[in-house]
Amino acid sequence: MANTQDFTAVFKDMMGSFPVDTKAMEGSFKNSTALAEKMSGVAIDAAGKSAELSAKWTQDTLAKVEAMAKAKAEPADYAKAMTDFASSQAESAAEHMSAFAEIAKKVQTQTMELMMAAGKDLSEDVSAAAKKAQADMTTAAKKATATK
Repeated sequence: MANTQDFTAVFKDMMGSFPVDTKAMEGSFKNSTALAEKMSGVAIDAAGKSAELSAKWTQDTLAKVEAMAKAKAEPADYAKAMTDFASSQAESAAEHMSAFAEIAKKVQTQTMELMMAAGKDLSEDVSAAAKKAQADMTTAAKKATATK
């Protein structure tokens, strides 16, 4: 029966010749999680502000409906109450939609700032990692040629 060669030592030597910087991977992971945390913070803040605005709008609308639903002395007063309600709702909708747009604009601005900062950090990290990898490979190549 033929014995198969054990390549464990060969692969161990080969992989040892290629330096791997796990600190760079850890740093990348930490940067990614930090960015995700900041982005989540922006989203959660915006959701909270939107919920507050929606609740306020609902409360305002219910107060106006309550005023409109009260009994009136004259039939014409019902028409006036409906007209006033519709007019105030149109005005309220414009105000609240503007407030929602401001929230969205703030989210967009914060997101762009975070992405620009992350892009800058990433390019610096990639540049540093590439220089280190090049230096490590050069050292490994010199060592490999020197031992032959």
